[in-house]
Order: sequence, then structure tokens, then C-alpha cells
Amino acid sequence: MIFKPFYYFETGCASYVFGCGTLGRCAVVDPQERDIDAYVAFADAKEMRITHIIDTHLHADHRSGGRALAARTGASYGLHRSAEVNFPFEPLDDGRTIELGNTIIRVLHTPGHTPESVCLLVSDLRRGPEPWFLLTGDTLFVGAVGRPDLPGRTRENAAQLYKSLKEKLLPLPDMLEIYPAHFSGSVCGAGMSGKPMTTLAFEKRWNPLLKLGSEEFVNTVGEGIPAKPAEMEAILRFNRGRTP
Repeated sequence: MIFKPFYYFETGCASYVFGCGTLGRCAVVDPQERDIDAYVAFADAKEMRITHIIDTHLHADHRSGGRALAARTGASYGLHRSAEVNFPFEPLDDGRTIELGNTIIRVLHTPGHTPESVCLLVSDLRRGPEPWFLLTGDTLFVGAVGRPDLPGRTRENAAQLYKSLKEKLLPLPDMLEIYPAHFSGSVCGAGMSGKPMTTLAFEKRWNPLLKLGSEEFVNTVGEGIPAKPAEMEAILRFNRGRTP
């Protein structure tokens, strides 16, 4: 597998390009509008064709490059089926499998940060059938979890987030590498580490929020939330395909 993270340290954001070098097909996850040329250049350098673009959720802190990158490359642009947007997209359901040659992506619907949030479980068949890493979007960070307040109904969303973590992520193999969409510097969660990746075993051992019961989790993640992202409403209108 070919795997390349793109880190934006000034904003604490991450995008990912990965795929099968043998078949020459790859996916771009959580692309930023400002870096479309960089994703295309990397794929070209590795002789891969971008066939799938996925946003793990509708971002509130930056303009997505998903639609523009899809238009440029002819790739499909995927969001969870529940995403409320004003443009056509490839609807992704929980358990959906995307095959990129030896690279296999399985979609996990993990609502909580937003209703349409997904995580992507990735395997490399050249290593074996077991999953290798998990792109967690804004569901699980290094030392933290996604904030539940942006869509409103903070406590309801926090309860959904707790369920997503406990039922979808924590049962996965401990050796999984975890690659979130944000790290320290982002306002999409509180208490994030500056380290941009982790393992599930490390988070189970050291992430204090994963040790809490349901009620305590809901109470805790609703406290100490950072200010909402600058220009959040304008960014969300763009990412939803809505005019001002």
C-alpha cells in the first residue's frame, strides 16, 4: 500500500491519500480545497489514479476540496448517506466496502460529532485480511474525542458519540493505527495531542474519556469546549453546496 498524510500544522488538520500501487488506484480522504494540486501531484508521482474521494463528515473549520477534486479527476465523491447537502454524491452506508485492488476500505458510521460522521477501516491484502489502520475523522483523536456541540443538541450528540466509540471502535483490534482528521491546533475537539497519530491500544490505556461511563462521558465532553471555528456558518454553507 502507498500511504501519504498531509498535515496542516497551522490549523491542526490532516488529509490522507492512500491506495494500491499494483492496481494504481487510490482514495483521498478529507481533502482541503487549497491543496487539490498537491493530492493530484502525489497520485501522479506514484502512478496512481484517484478513484474515490471521501469526507468523513461535513467539516466546519475548512472548505472541502471534495467536489472540486472529483470534478477534476472523475472520481466519485462519497459522504455518509445521511449528509444534508445540495449536490449529488455517492452515498456511503455502514459496512460498505470499497475495493482499491489490494487496499480495502470498510465504512463505519459513527455519529456523534456530526450525524453523518464515518470512520474508515483500511486493510492491505498483501499483508493479510486483518485491518491495518483506521481513519477516525472527528470521532476519535489522540487523547481526545470530537466535540458534540456544533450541530446543536450537545447532550444527545454526546450520547451518540459514546455509543459509536463503545460499539464501533473500541471492539476493533488493539494494534490498529489511528489517523484522525485533527490534532492540536484544531478547535474541533478539546485536549487534543500535538501527535497526529496513535494506536487503539494506546488510546484505550491513556485517553481519559474512553474510561468513562455513559453519563459521565456526556457530562464531560460538553465542558470546556473551544470557541466555534471562525466563519463556521460560511464554511458549512460552502461544504453543503448552499448559496449565501
